[in-house]
Amino acid sequence: MKYILMMNTMKAGHAVPGWPRKDLQAHIAFMLGLNKELHERGELVSAEGLSFPDQAKLVRAGDDGRPITDGVFPESKEFLAGFWIIDVDSPERAYDIAARISAAPGPGGAPLNMPIELRPVMSAPPQEMV
Repeated sequence: MKYILMMNTMKAGHAVPGWPRKDLQAHIAFMLGLNKELHERGELVSAEGLSFPDQAKLVRAGDDGRPITDGVFPESKEFLAGFWIIDVDSPERAYDIAARISAAPGPGGAPLNMPIELRPVMSAPPQEMV
């Protein structure tokens, strides 16, 4: 079953730009190592880090169908920093992976213990909706 694991971060406290270089390098090494392990196990579908909210835009269709953009929203309290899509045999395995991501090292090597939002990926709409 596929799951998306979303790493939301608070601007204050978890924002990595203010971290000491060695702590940032340790965090990145942890994430790269985890991604390599998941890939080798055949569980990693995709993993991406995202830009900061000051580069975000909301887009909707105008009356004529042309895109209308709004944003940026740098005042957001938290933002989606990255995500993984995994394909695993059980929800418990997805929970284990989410917990490992949650414990990624932060400043001084201490586990961040950040919340990781986990959702099943629907391969199709529910049958009763088709």
